Amino acid sequence: MKPKLYIETYGCQMNVSDSEVAVSLLQKEYDVCTAPNEASLILINTCAVRDNAEQRIWGRLMEMRLLKQKNPALIIGVMGCMAERLKEKLLNEAQCVDLVVGPDAYRELPQLVQQAQSGQKAVNVELSREETYEEIAPVRYNGNGVTAFVSVMRGCNNACSYCVVPYTRGAERSRPLASILQEVQQLLTDGYKEVTLLGQNVNSYCDKTSLETVDFAMLLEKVANMSPTLRVRFSTSHPKDMSEGLLQAIARHSNICKSIHLPVQSGSTRVLELMNRKYTREIYLERIAAIRRIVPTAAISTDMIAGFCTETEDDHRQTLQLMREVGYDFAYMFMYSERPNTKAARTLKDDVGNETKTRRLNEIIALQNKLSLQSKQQCVGQTYEVLVEGVSKKSKQQFFGRTSQNHVVVFPQLHYKIGDYVQTKIIRCTSATLIGEPI
Repeated sequence: MKPKLYIETYGCQMNVSDSEVAVSLLQKEYDVCTAPNEASLILINTCAVRDNAEQRIWGRLMEMRLLKQKNPALIIGVMGCMAERLKEKLLNEAQCVDLVVGPDAYRELPQLVQQAQSGQKAVNVELSREETYEEIAPVRYNGNGVTAFVSVMRGCNNACSYCVVPYTRGAERSRPLASILQEVQQLLTDGYKEVTLLGQNVNSYCDKTSLETVDFAMLLEKVANMSPTLRVRFSTSHPKDMSEGLLQAIARHSNICKSIHLPVQSGSTRVLELMNRKYTREIYLERIAAIRRIVPTAAISTDMIAGFCTETEDDHRQTLQLMREVGYDFAYMFMYSERPNTKAARTLKDDVGNETKTRRLNEIIALQNKLSLQSKQQCVGQTYEVLVEGVSKKSKQQFFGRTSQNHVVVFPQLHYKIGDYVQTKIIRCTSATLIGEPI
C-alpha cells in the first residue's frame, strides 16, 4: 500500500485548484486520505490575503505539531501564498514544518518531499513568469463529480495597494487555450456538468500562442460551445476590464451562467484611488448598468473592505449607498487588515480604529443581509433550472443545487440523482437559500 497524503486548503478557489495540481504531482507516491492522523505527509495550502486567515493557519500548525510529536517521521509541508511570504518564519517558529513550497514551485514537490524525508529542510518559493501547470491534469480528490475548477491564468498585474497577491503569486500569465480545452473535454468525458474558469483577474486572459489571439470573451465562448449541457462560470473579474464584449458573450449563451462577481471594495472614489483600483465610483456603476442592460437576469456579487486607511464616515456612507443602488445578491465582507510590504503598508497609515472598523463592517453585513433577502424574495414563484450537486446538510431527504444565478436551492430528492438538471419552482426563501419543488 502507498503511504497517505492529507491536504488542507485555505482561502480562494485558486487554492483548491492548486491543491488538485499538488495531488496530481504526488499521486504516484501517495494516496489521499481524509484524516491527518492517518497520513505520513501533510500539506497545508495557505492564504495570505488577510491576517485572520494567516492566524488560523498558525493555529492549525500548532495542532499539527502535536501529531509530529507522536509520529516524528511525519512530514509537514506548507504550500501557497503564506509559504512564499513567510518561508523563514515558518521553518524557524512553527517547529514542525519540514518543507515550504510557493505557488510556482509545485512541480518540485516530489523532490522536496524526498529531501524532507532525508532530514533536510526543503524550500522552493521562487516565482515564475511562465509557469501555468498547463499539461498537469488536476486530481479532483475532494469534489462531487459534478462541478470542477479550471485554472486559466495565474498571477496579477493590478497592484492594488492593500493586496499581497502580486508579491506571492507573481505577474499575470495566461494558460494556452488548447490545454484549457483539453482539460474541459476530459471533465466532460468524466461526466462533469459545470466548470468554473479561475484567475486572479480572468478578464485580462490573453493567449497569443494560438493562430489567433484569444481574449477571455473568446475563451468563454469556446468552452461554452463544447457542450450545451455544460454550465460555465468564471471568477474573478476586475471592474476596469469588464467589457461589453464579454457581457454580450454571456448573453449569447444560455449555458454561461448569469452570475457575475464584480468586487468593488469601496463606494468612495477617494478611497478607491488610495486602493489603486483604477476605476471611480461612477465607472463602476456604469459597468453595473451595462450588466443590467445586456444580461438583465444576472445576479451580481461583490467584495467589500471596511475601514481602509483614512476612510471617513462619509466614505463609509457612500459604500452603503452604492450597495443599495446596486442591490447585490451576495457579498464577501471584510475588515481591513494591513498586509506587510504592500504599498498601503509602506505609504499609508492604518488609522481607522478597530472599534470603528467593526461597527462599519457590521453595518455593511446588516445591509447586505437585507439586500440578499430582497434578491431571494424576487425568486419566489419563479421556476429555475437547478443542477443537483449533493445531499442537503439539514436533511438527507433533500438535494441541494444552484441556479444559473448561483442561488442555492434545496428541494425534495424524489427520483432525481446528483448531476441532474431539475426544473424547480421556488416556494419560499431565506436570505441565503431558496426552497423549491420540482415540476
